[in-house]
Amino acid sequence: MTLRLYDTATRSVRDFVPKTPGQVGIYLCGLTVQSVPHIGHLRSGVNYDVLRRWLLHTNHEVTFVRNVTDVDDKILDKACVQGRPFWAIAYANKLVLDADYRGLNVLPPTYEPLATGHMLEMHELIGELIERGHAYPAAGGNGDVYFAVPSYSEYGALSGQNPDDMRPPTDGGEPDKHDYRDFALWKGVKADEPADASWPSPWGRGRPGWHIECSAMARRYLGDEFDIHGGGLDLTFPHHENEIAQSRSAGLPFARYWVHNALLNLGEAKMSKSLGNVIDIAAVQAMGIRLVELRYYFGTPHYRSRIDYSDDALREAAVAYRRIEGFVHRAAEVVGPGRPKDVPPAFAAAMNDDLNTSAALAVVHDTIREGNTALANGDEAGIRGALTAVRAMLGVLGLDPLDEAWTGGATVGSDLKPVVDALVKLALEQRAQARARKDWSAADSVRDQLKNAGIQVEDTPAGPRWTVGEH
Repeated sequence: MTLRLYDTATRSVRDFVPKTPGQVGIYLCGLTVQSVPHIGHLRSGVNYDVLRRWLLHTNHEVTFVRNVTDVDDKILDKACVQGRPFWAIAYANKLVLDADYRGLNVLPPTYEPLATGHMLEMHELIGELIERGHAYPAAGGNGDVYFAVPSYSEYGALSGQNPDDMRPPTDGGEPDKHDYRDFALWKGVKADEPADASWPSPWGRGRPGWHIECSAMARRYLGDEFDIHGGGLDLTFPHHENEIAQSRSAGLPFARYWVHNALLNLGEAKMSKSLGNVIDIAAVQAMGIRLVELRYYFGTPHYRSRIDYSDDALREAAVAYRRIEGFVHRAAEVVGPGRPKDVPPAFAAAMNDDLNTSAALAVVHDTIREGNTALANGDEAGIRGALTAVRAMLGVLGLDPLDEAWTGGATVGSDLKPVVDALVKLALEQRAQARARKDWSAADSVRDQLKNAGIQVEDTPAGPRWTVGEH
């Protein structure tokens, strides 16, 4: 079956045909690191990680580029307010972002370019646009360079915006613009910005506009034409619209498919630092939600479906994932972890249908029901078949409970695990002795005390099994 993806540019679900068979180039607009990321930011990373994993599973070689914007109006504003170097703010926030992505089992990008590291590429692209008549330096000689929106006849095609409907700013805007719709490619030095936030250029010292960064970095790492450009739906206009205008005006074919994920909302508005309605990883963990459960929460709806966040919905997702996890552990105890390979045809069909993870997870749960029946009947062949299929599917989704990402790293308090294990085993021996002498009250008391301590006991054919948390 052929992967089909919704392409924003054509407003249709299209067969995905890479430029080079067996090879896929993806550019994902990363974050502007003016603050620590919230879970609305992280949804995008997980969604495109699933796309990448599916392409890898279907034997594609993937070059995955995810940029970081480390110089920007908002970062400079914070630098002025906090009295810190802009680059120190950006770096500190990027460290948190990297840790959050690792915690969510998001594969590291093939390349992760920083805007501050690609000034020469931006200068080259801006120079080409000026030469072709699509950009102009400001007449005042202040270092500003603008893209001439009227020079690109297809402006607005991606987002559906009509340039004629765009209204001029009420404050008069920037007088050096030829047209109020024009946007900045290079911004000359401003008196109210940090002195170290500028670089030399053919037009004077300054810094890049937001949109030129991505056009230049995508070209640097993926070439003049590449397969998929991704990002949040809120980037469609003006950011992606402006990227297309710049790149196409410079004669670049640019992206063949435009894929956008829907947003994560808190109430009626998207999660946004500027609105103050954000929830970050620390807040989620404070609720007792593990990062693997947060990843499951992100993956349950279709990537183009808006998520209306609520604590209850997140907790329900956590409970659902714990059922999956419980089956995998029980089955692995009976037949071993297995070597997952192929996914069921129904799962593949769901993933090829515009990454329909909701339908794909339904296949996971159906297979687990079959596996639980096999466990109840002692059918080892059925258990093994279900387990390997489930683990193969969860591997594509980045959710396999036996993945080293979820089991291999040391965690706080991991040095106490042997001690806890010995104490729980002692309590279970006392419970077994009470059951043997038919002292049900004492047996139940042991079980209840363990439960109050966060230890869940499950009686299996192989004996009692314990886990931390409610399953």
